[in-house]
Amino acid sequence: MKILIINAGSSSLKYQLIDMENEEVIAKGLCERIGIDGSKHTYKREGKEDFVEEKPMPTHQEAVNLVLAALVDKDHGVLKDISEVSAVGHRVLHGGSTYTSSVVIDDDVKRVIRECFDLGPLHNPANLMGIEACQAIMPGVPNVAVFDTSFGMSMEPKAYMYAIPYKYYEKNKLRRYGFHGTSHAYVSGETIKFAALPEGHRKVIVCHLGNGSSISASIDGKCVETSMGLTPLEGLVMGTRSGDVDPAVVQYIVDHDNISVDDVLTMLNKKSGVLAVSGVSSDFRDLDNAAAEGNERAQLALDMFIHHVVKTIGGYVAVMNGVDAISFTGGIGENSIAMRKNICSYLGYLGIEIDDEKNNVRGKRQEITTADSKVRVFVLPTNEELFIARETKRLTEG
Repeated sequence: MKILIINAGSSSLKYQLIDMENEEVIAKGLCERIGIDGSKHTYKREGKEDFVEEKPMPTHQEAVNLVLAALVDKDHGVLKDISEVSAVGHRVLHGGSTYTSSVVIDDDVKRVIRECFDLGPLHNPANLMGIEACQAIMPGVPNVAVFDTSFGMSMEPKAYMYAIPYKYYEKNKLRRYGFHGTSHAYVSGETIKFAALPEGHRKVIVCHLGNGSSISASIDGKCVETSMGLTPLEGLVMGTRSGDVDPAVVQYIVDHDNISVDDVLTMLNKKSGVLAVSGVSSDFRDLDNAAAEGNERAQLALDMFIHHVVKTIGGYVAVMNGVDAISFTGGIGENSIAMRKNICSYLGYLGIEIDDEKNNVRGKRQEITTADSKVRVFVLPTNEELFIARETKRLTEG
């Protein structure tokens, strides 16, 4: 069974073709600048040179056409015929409160995706364009929506409700949804399997740390808490996002700088975080270098990030009344040896003992705690595309 995974952005389309017999990626690629001059399609196969073509892509449908043509091309294709694609799995940002799990796409699913445009204005419209392009070009092939918000839908009301007038939940569905859901679902499940956690000892905290960062707590793979909220702005200090701030900060800036609420929200999303604190960069590698050279603001940005991560982990341990495993994933979580060490240095009260030799790893599955550590800690690279493929197979096989 071969499954095509589509992740459509407003002007881009990333894809992978996965053979579910062995869960290997056969081909992958990226269509860039859709609807913009200079459109480019980059197609990759293992062990082969990249195939790059620059052709107009006025819409996502032309982009999907290029992808399918590349997959069956006589020189660099990997399929004899497009009929070998059994199903298409789509990453969709928001399913609102209607869809709490992955689903085969029909007209009602598309209606809900459209109704959630306000909740995901940058992603949901593009996700729907990718879906409709695939349906037009491959009629009869099942399409599956894997919602980024699904993982957080298992939270209880006490965790997902905001303490604002209840009418906003009833009428507008304003609540905490959580994001990076496919990553958290994949890593929490893989942690249970990789660590062979027994029944009754499956309290897992996943730290998805990157330019966008979030933390989740789950029991038996079901989310009980996650740090992002109605939007990805809530939660940790991030690369360019502020994370949690007193809402009165927005009003203060509006009044004193004579700018709009929209302007402030743009600032909080794109011009804040460690970028704003450091004045150096949103890239944590740049911050590490600057801090090493004595830049105090870069060090402050790193310290704030670590503080918020540690504070969130501690809160989630309390919510679950314990923790059995903590996994680091995402660009920072998988690759920053120092960041993992610094975060775990605050968690001695949990009986965590980091093995420095084991922690000296990047982008590879590894337990990084000593044999006598009371809580096990892992590096576990995320694979959102594989999670989407597994969900697609589950819903369409047979």
